Amino acid sequence: MSKSHKDFLSVLDFSKEEVSVLFKEAARLKKEGKQGGAGSLAGRTLALIMQKPSTRTTVSFAAGMAQLGGTPLILNSQELQLKRGESLSDTARTLSQYVDGIMIRANKQDEIEELARFASIPVINGLSDKEHPCQILSDIFTLWEARAGGKIEGLKGMKIAYLGDGNNVAHSLILAASLLGMEISVASPKGYEPEKEFVQKGKVTVLADPLKAAAGADVLYTDVWASMGKDEEREKRKEIFMPYQVNAALLAAASKDARVMHCLPAHRGEEITEEVMEGRQSIIFEQAGNRLHVQKAILLYLLKDL
Repeated sequence: MSKSHKDFLSVLDFSKEEVSVLFKEAARLKKEGKQGGAGSLAGRTLALIMQKPSTRTTVSFAAGMAQLGGTPLILNSQELQLKRGESLSDTARTLSQYVDGIMIRANKQDEIEELARFASIPVINGLSDKEHPCQILSDIFTLWEARAGGKIEGLKGMKIAYLGDGNNVAHSLILAASLLGMEISVASPKGYEPEKEFVQKGKVTVLADPLKAAAGADVLYTDVWASMGKDEEREKRKEIFMPYQVNAALLAAASKDARVMHCLPAHRGEEITEEVMEGRQSIIFEQAGNRLHVQKAILLYLLKDL
C-alpha cells in the first residue's frame, strides 16, 4: 500500500537531518511557551489510543495538540470496539475517515505496525514492547539543549550509560545513539539484556558490570526494573537489579559533570536513589517537561501539510 504520509513507529523512521529539524522546531515552540504554534493545527484531530496508561505521553500529546489548535481524542480500550475483538486493520480504516492522525500506546510493536499498514493517516508509536521513540527523541533533545549547545553535531561522541532492564527504552536509546553518533553502553543482569535485534542494528557495548558502563560516562540513564505488564516480577527483580541502582557511588564513576536521566515514573530507592534523583546533576524533570515541546514538533512535522 503506497503512502502519501509519514509514520513515526521507530526512532529510525527519522533521519539525522530530520531530527535536527525537529529539535530546532521544539526549541522554538518551547521558547514561545503555551502559545507556541498556536492555531497551526486548527481543525485537525488526533486520536490517542491508550492500550496502556500513561501520564507524560497522554498529557503531553493531548495538551500539545490543544495548544496547536487541534482536538485530541483520548480513547482507551473501553471506548473502542478493540475490546470486543474488532481488528486493528478495521479500526485503522475507520479512524482514518474521522481523524487526521493516531498516536497509540500498544501492547506489541506488531499491533502498531498493523495499524499503520492499514491507516491512510500518520501513526505515531507512543510506546510498544519493542520501542519508545517519542520518549527517547525528547530525551536526546534534552541533551541537545543541555550538553550539545543546540547543535546536532554536538551530540557526536557523547557517552551514555544505560543501567538496568534492556527494555523498549533501552532499544530506542541504542538506535538514537547510533543514528546521532553517540556512544552507548548498556549494563544489564544476565538474561535481561537488550534484544539482539536492536544490538545488531545499533553500535552498543553490552556489559554485565554497571561500574564499567558508567566509567567516564556523560549521561547515566535508568528506568524502572519491572515495566508495565511485568509487575508480578517486581519483587524478584529488586534483588537481581539492585547492583544496577543509580546511586552516589555509581555517579562518582561517571564524568565529573555527568547528567542523570530517567524516563519516569520512578521507584525511588530502587533503580535510583532519592539523593541522586534530586541532586544537582539530575535533569529528569527537564526530560519530562520537554516531552510537550518535542511532541508538538512531531505533530507539526507529520500533520501540518497533510
